[in-house]
Amino acid sequence: MREKILAVIEKNSRIDIHDLAILLGESEVAVANEIAEMEKERIICGYHTLINWENTSEEKVIALIEVKVTPQRGMGFDKIAERIYQYSEVNAVYLMSGAFDFTVFIEGKTMREVALFVANKLSPLESVQSTATHFVLKKYKDHGTILCDQIRDERMLITP
Repeated sequence: MREKILAVIEKNSRIDIHDLAILLGESEVAVANEIAEMEKERIICGYHTLINWENTSEEKVIALIEVKVTPQRGMGFDKIAERIYQYSEVNAVYLMSGAFDFTVFIEGKTMREVALFVANKLSPLESVQSTATHFVLKKYKDHGTILCDQIRDERMLITP
């Protein structure tokens, strides 16, 4: 039942317990208890709303920062990640395989604000060797949801 609940609420966290129970063929109490247990076990860590900020008047700059670090003896990558994710500007931190160690997603009001975060907070950290900042120019799809209007082929059909 857990996997079925997770599959549904990952796409629609606002689904009513009653509707979810009907969809899964389970009782409301069983579904509610299972969700509560998964929250307690930190399988479900939060509920978020996906917002297309381009359709609002709010200006936001989102950046993906590649970070190469030197892991500290006896602490590995976890302590460095913890230090990075404590900053309020940071939305996500992922340990990566490949040419760099972490991908850090941050949000600011301007590119300058993001650049100052990297220069004043992230780069000076003792373990950080290098960073590379990439700015998100446009989101087409996020968390499985298409955010832009789909392009329609407006060419005229010509038949012989």
